[in-house]
Amino acid sequence: MSERKYIEPQPSAETQPFWDGAKQGKLLVRSCRSCDKAHWYPRNHCPLCGSRDLEWIEASGKGEVYSYSYMRRADPPYVMAYVTLAEGPTMMTNLVECDADKIRIGDKVQVKFIETSGGVHLPMFTPQSAVP
Repeated sequence: MSERKYIEPQPSAETQPFWDGAKQGKLLVRSCRSCDKAHWYPRNHCPLCGSRDLEWIEASGKGEVYSYSYMRRADPPYVMAYVTLAEGPTMMTNLVECDADKIRIGDKVQVKFIETSGGVHLPMFTPQSAVP
């Protein structure tokens, strides 16, 4: 089995604060001051109401598995998932440090940042029971 290699993200002006936060171990999401809702993927307007009155907030890092797929044929195998954050938005991510055969929709998860070879910190999630 080979070692998992991660694609380096290409930050834009809209997403740079997210990546800066990730490097500090913080999961940041955009929140709209007009409709008071958090959203994902970061953009310069609220996808829910269209407002441009946005702010970055630090998410708790806690979430719940909404859906997942175990990529068994990949080398090495990995788990891709949608995780609904406690703050509301659902994000696509990977589940790490878990038994892929025991994952269930609704499982509670916690963010874990994985550093790439290029020094970027990617937010992934692990079962809350695995977090000390």
